[in-house]
Amino acid sequence: MRRLAGFAVVLVLAGCTTSTGGTAPSSAVPGGLAVTEVVGGLTHPWDVGFLPDGRLLVPQRPGRLTLVADGRATPVDADLGDVVARGEGGLLGLLVHPDFATSHRFTTCYDTATDVRLVTWELTGTSARKVVDPLLGGLPVNPSGRHSGCRLAVDAEGALLVGTGDTARPAVAQDRSSYGGKVLRLNLATGEAFAGGDRVHTYGHRNVQGIAVRPDGLVFTAEHGPDVDDEVNVLRAGANYGWDPSRGGASESYDESVPMTDTVRFPDAVPAVWSSGRPTEAVCAAAFLGSSWGALDGVLAVTALKGSKLLLLTVTPEGGVHSVSVPPELDGKYGRLRGAAVGPDGALYLTTSNGDDDKVLRVRPA
Repeated sequence: MRRLAGFAVVLVLAGCTTSTGGTAPSSAVPGGLAVTEVVGGLTHPWDVGFLPDGRLLVPQRPGRLTLVADGRATPVDADLGDVVARGEGGLLGLLVHPDFATSHRFTTCYDTATDVRLVTWELTGTSARKVVDPLLGGLPVNPSGRHSGCRLAVDAEGALLVGTGDTARPAVAQDRSSYGGKVLRLNLATGEAFAGGDRVHTYGHRNVQGIAVRPDGLVFTAEHGPDVDDEVNVLRAGANYGWDPSRGGASESYDESVPMTDTVRFPDAVPAVWSSGRPTEAVCAAAFLGSSWGALDGVLAVTALKGSKLLLLTVTPEGGVHSVSVPPELDGKYGRLRGAAVGPDGALYLTTSNGDDDKVLRVRPA
């Protein structure tokens, strides 16, 4: 990967930690972290994709695609005129296809006036053209943009996973005919259900903001709670995750006083493996750290918007969360943190989401 120029900020952690609350105890972070600014001057960068030539491909929520190389941002010439950026909505998740070296393809997810849709593109130089539009359309949209979560990942079998928001409508999350409040599992080439399964992989979600696939294939998601109980979940095919602000259809309003995982109404609902309790952090993207991280190998890194921090979750082989730590280098120092992805160099790449001079950050052990 090319060296990415920028201003380096290196801080050393002396075995301390910040209390995280939630359903797992706090723990100390071994060593320290080095945080480097890769590029600035962005507006709500939602994700980071890595190209074989070392460039980064970054979607910005107002409806812009940007290539980053050697500390410089170059606009991508792409027809994004149908993107509706309002509230939480706009140009959101991005996935560089595993075969990009030969196909030059990537897929984005964004709000339009009528739906949230997946679109596949082909990149040539600094220009991108739509080649499958839509790969999948008809995901529900809220005109205000509320609960437009749309994160993309590829699982161990090559299926496209899509985490979606419930558009702040009461019945959507439990309605299996709707693509809102779900994790979808699709054929990356066609948008059809993967391997003859069901497009709706899991349901009963409020607003899925992060998906991380562990090397052994276990899939974790990060999800926004209302004023309590952000969640990290482990996915089970066909399972209900218990969010139902319609109260079984009894309420026509969006009743956010219900539990995030209502095991009384839904006894088979899957409990979260970690919950923030109160207050919420507004957890967002998630990524597993690799072997170059030493003692942090296998840790799940989760960004937080409202919390303005990075959460490091130590997970068990079975998928439980053993403990949580917050490195001080990324606790309130850069504001709201949204995107998280591990690059080919093993570093963790984060995006800020403050709306003014947002950045891509590169994080490594110090």
